[in-house]
Amino acid sequence: MAPRAYWKGYLKLSLVSCPIALYPASSGSERVSFNRINKKTGNRLRQQNVDSVTGEVVDREDIGRGYEFAKGQYIPVEDEELEKIQIESTHTIDIESFVPRSEVDDRYLDAPYYIAPTDKVGQEAFAVIRDAIRDKKMVALGRIVLTRREHVVMLEAFDKGLLATTLRYAYEVRSQADYFEDIPEIKLPAEMRQLASHIIDTKSAKFDPKKFEDHYETALVELLRRKQAGRVIEPIRDAEPQERQVINLMDALRASLKGETKKPAAASTPARRPAAKKKATR
Repeated sequence: MAPRAYWKGYLKLSLVSCPIALYPASSGSERVSFNRINKKTGNRLRQQNVDSVTGEVVDREDIGRGYEFAKGQYIPVEDEELEKIQIESTHTIDIESFVPRSEVDDRYLDAPYYIAPTDKVGQEAFAVIRDAIRDKKMVALGRIVLTRREHVVMLEAFDKGLLATTLRYAYEVRSQADYFEDIPEIKLPAEMRQLASHIIDTKSAKFDPKKFEDHYETALVELLRRKQAGRVIEPIRDAEPQERQVINLMDALRASLKGETKKPAAASTPARRPAAKKKATR
């Protein structure tokens, strides 16, 4: 069964355009999720909207939206009013400019999507746009309207299609100054930097997301399996606390380079062991 498109429209570069479809490139639906239930009956709970002052349940037709301009005071806004200020949606991603990928700050990256052509007629035009982006080793910037909001979108060649990433606006990204201002400037000895560099070299590898196991998800699935089978749930025990030691940083770097396992306790905290190491099959 073909994936369901999240958005359909056109991709346009100057006078060249083609019909496309947008598909979410990530999903959290595979994770274990819980419903709220009544512990006495085991039945699922149903949420109700209650007036915060009167305590009465509000009927669906009486539920609206409002902007809180002062404590407990709201400006009511109707759907019809929002529709009047909607950004015009032409269902077209019009490429406005091209920039080097290295100039796009990763903090602005939001949500990834796949873009693919929707019919055979537009495949050639799609390939022209995709290959031009790839050949120039740049990314394209355009705009798209999703769920009433306009987003800046970054397009880059990806496999046989395009990878589109919505970008955050400048006002949505926090400045690092408030978080890093108390970090002092430290001039490190050359030998110390060289030792750290050698350690990085010994641990260099290719990025492979399949190597990263979600230990919590694995333990969660194992917990549910055990409960479903009526087995006793063993509590997770914390690792034995290590005696805090003061270790010379240079000695620690030298020991790390030699492959010794002894590390300063201050550098990390004891990790909790997952309930199960084997990935469960759903």
